[in-house]
Amino acid sequence: MTAAPASRPTHWYGVIVRALLITLVGSLLIFAVTLLFAIFGVVITGALYHRHPDMTIAYRHIAIPVGIAAAVIIFVFALITETRRYRQVKTLTALERMN
Repeated sequence: MTAAPASRPTHWYGVIVRALLITLVGSLLIFAVTLLFAIFGVVITGALYHRHPDMTIAYRHIAIPVGIAAAVIIFVFALITETRRYRQVKTLTALERMN
């Protein structure tokens, strides 16, 4: 029997890097979906009132604030999750060394 290959040691800065990457991807995805639906809403509203739709409303007043709020929420939850993961891996590594 061969031993399992040694895993790389975990570092505290990996928690921050992973949380930032998750935040970036999540907030961009939410921003894009919100912008799409905001554009639909602005077009529908413009058609109902027989006006030319102003697309800057969809971008400046809807999608950007939702994207920023989503980024804050995602970052907090990602930081909590990655901190728990880091502590679990650190504990399991210490237990592994004891055996």
